[in-house]
Amino acid sequence: MDKNMSMTKVAMPEQEPNVRNKNFSEVALGYTKEMAMEEARRCLNCKHKPCMTGCPVNVPIPGFIEKVAEGDFDAAYEIITSENALPAICGRVCPQENQCEGKCVRGIKGEPVAIGRLERFVADYHMANAKPVETKIEKNGKRVAIVGSGPSGITCAGELIKKGYDVTVFEALHKAGGVLSYGIPEFRLPKDLVAKEIETVEKLGVDIETNVIVGRSVTIDELMEQGYGAVFVGSGAGLPRFLNIPGENLLGVYSANEFLTRVNLMKAYKFPDTPTPIKVGKKVAVVGAGNVAMDAARTAKRLGAEEVYIVYRRSEEELPARKEEVHHAKEEGIIFKLLNNPCAIHGEDGWVTGIEVVKQELGEPDASGRRSPVPVEGSNYVIDVDTVVIAIGQSPNPLIRQTTPGLDTQKWGGIIVEEDTMKTSKDGVYAGGDTVTGAATVILAMGAGKKAAKAIDEYLSK
Repeated sequence: MDKNMSMTKVAMPEQEPNVRNKNFSEVALGYTKEMAMEEARRCLNCKHKPCMTGCPVNVPIPGFIEKVAEGDFDAAYEIITSENALPAICGRVCPQENQCEGKCVRGIKGEPVAIGRLERFVADYHMANAKPVETKIEKNGKRVAIVGSGPSGITCAGELIKKGYDVTVFEALHKAGGVLSYGIPEFRLPKDLVAKEIETVEKLGVDIETNVIVGRSVTIDELMEQGYGAVFVGSGAGLPRFLNIPGENLLGVYSANEFLTRVNLMKAYKFPDTPTPIKVGKKVAVVGAGNVAMDAARTAKRLGAEEVYIVYRRSEEELPARKEEVHHAKEEGIIFKLLNNPCAIHGEDGWVTGIEVVKQELGEPDASGRRSPVPVEGSNYVIDVDTVVIAIGQSPNPLIRQTTPGLDTQKWGGIIVEEDTMKTSKDGVYAGGDTVTGAATVILAMGAGKKAAKAIDEYLSK
């Protein structure tokens, strides 16, 4: 088979920027069969498989790409799902540029192989064409409880159910999926796709119980008393951080967590066909510049805002969001106010009228090498806005640590675990994902769920 030695990836079809910024349909439209096979032929099938060293869940990347190049998409799917239970999701939201694609040899002199796009294609093709297959699993009579149905919890549940355990997932919200359901907008990750991926795990026999708040409805100790041999905590990082500046309590100020939850779970993305559960004004400021900030800004634009600003205290080089997300935001008309640090939110009659910022300049590098922003004296000015979204990060909800004696946590709230096993200080309790690391990526959370499942199986098999 001839290799494709093009220096660039096969382009991904996308909606036009000025069309997509008015709808919630997916931005990237996906490869055709022909596009996928052409891109797959760019893979050199390296002997040492450097791309795999960048994958937190160890997908046999060259193997699945080889099958795509041959047109055997079913075999490609089998290879991916031998290690990754959520390929359609990972193909869309993983930061491949920092992981598998970041290690790709083709990226040295040109663009790396589009591993993420190929993974997405294979998963979508399978969903559209595969016939249901019955999986027979021999039960071992042991029970495991999972706290949270986000990527780490669902991955851990899927791994354990295949090993014969009875697995129950307890989800605090009314819908499974965690951050996949409430946090990532429809235009980046369609919710029906998330539902299908979760349904795949449920069909294996995983029981998902929604509206159960572990720490309130039931404690971890009570779950152990009910006969669960082990508990995995994958409760995420859903507690928003704020700026602690004057005016943060004004109407029209949201945390990004609340803003995106209202849009995703309460279906504001269906506006104007259904009444929207959120008020978005004509001018919106989003404070922060990570992926969540980009999601919030692009969502506000789609909800009818005429001007949307990203307000960030550092420069373009320090933007923490994925390059693709920044590129898409700029294409869609998001205005970047960089080297500006908010110091107050102004209001009238209880509602936001503007956000006061002070200009910054970059000083000496800090310990991590990033140049710290320093305020420019007398440079304060006000940006007129009627909505402010704070997107500067989240931390774990304190409920688990407050109701679980013997569970050691970091000062900032993250659960302390052994790196190799995800075991906590409490016997039989494991944890992973954002509740351990703070807000991170979907694929890292999945990697933690896999690692914990292996350790739980070894623990309960003694």
